[in-house]
Amino acid sequence: MAVSKLRLKWHEGNRIDLLRNGGEFFPAMYQAFAEAKRLIHLETYIFNLDETGLEVLERLRQACARGVKVRVVLDGFGSAEHAYEITRRLAAMGAQYRVYRPEPAGLRAFWFDPRRLRRLHRKVTVVDNRVAFVGGINILDDYVDVPDDGPGPAPRFDFAVRLEGPIVADVARAQRGLWLRMAWRRRDDWAAFYRRLTHWSEWRKTRIEPPPAFNPGVRAALLLRDNILFRQTVENVYLATMAHAHEDILIANAYFFPGRRLRKGLEEAARRGVRVRLLLQGRSEYLLQYRACRYMYCKLLGDGIEIYEYMASYLHAKVAVIDNCAMVGSSNLDPFSLLLAREANVYVQDRAFAAELKEALEAEMKQNARRVTEDHLQRRSRLGRWMDACAYLMLRIGVALTGRSSEY
Repeated sequence: MAVSKLRLKWHEGNRIDLLRNGGEFFPAMYQAFAEAKRLIHLETYIFNLDETGLEVLERLRQACARGVKVRVVLDGFGSAEHAYEITRRLAAMGAQYRVYRPEPAGLRAFWFDPRRLRRLHRKVTVVDNRVAFVGGINILDDYVDVPDDGPGPAPRFDFAVRLEGPIVADVARAQRGLWLRMAWRRRDDWAAFYRRLTHWSEWRKTRIEPPPAFNPGVRAALLLRDNILFRQTVENVYLATMAHAHEDILIANAYFFPGRRLRKGLEEAARRGVRVRLLLQGRSEYLLQYRACRYMYCKLLGDGIEIYEYMASYLHAKVAVIDNCAMVGSSNLDPFSLLLAREANVYVQDRAFAAELKEALEAEMKQNARRVTEDHLQRRSRLGRWMDACAYLMLRIGVALTGRSSEY
């Protein structure tokens, strides 16, 4: 299927800046906070109370003091460790907050409920309906819990984009939709929800004007994934773009455990003569996912796919360059992202932007990655191969619990 048949909501005239790691992401976000006049709306999976998290809270407090409305949505699992303290501080500064699917307390925490696997994994911020940030970077310091081999730690390797232009309206609309759905679920707040409904027509009259288009600008679309309207949007765009690739597919993904369709798409592209490269984790942040991914190496290499492992630190990126198209966002190519979580990616059709992202990936691959070869795999111990196979089996069992095992 061609991308043109997927009915994506394309926007021309956008400005899109690629942000590498927290070192570029957080200063850009702080600047947007400082310029905010009406609204800051932030969604994140992990909000950690480290040095970076405290700085984000301070910037939000300053915005509240200027009269800016601040909304924050945290995932109840990803931010569970600090959710109580973060929400307490947000309330004290006058910000609004919601926790997406809070983790149950007491004995209920030990009861398996498949609904607990459905998380808010997207990392999205909109300021004044004017600028938006979308990517894979959580509110988490780049250097927290990363490996240190002696010379000093390297930051997590990740990306986000800063957006201006018509696409920002789609990002803001997605945030408002989730905010309202979460309000509907708050059974203890019916009076406030009713007041919002009665004043809806007044809000329509005073809503912020749509963001302007730029000329020249970049063509892009927002890709969402949820469990209702956009169940396979991200996966379908990957498949359609790979099916029409002619030269190069370069994917950097932290947790790579794709389903049958994606594996077949990569295999067919390599068979057509397209150069297919995967940049994956070389340092194990979560052992199960890391081992399960390694179990697939032999098959991937046999299909003519090049595999590189990132060794400098933890790879957390979820990006791809396919010919002149690029993808930046929060969605991994694994069952959690593709079958369960709420995700947000930005899909860009622009030669210059794709070249910039490709250059950044290839520079890291040249300096901080090692290529996986058949010889490398043969040198693995029998215990290591056994652990990889067990991890792969356990993830397959986990997928079966979602009821979507036929796709894997």
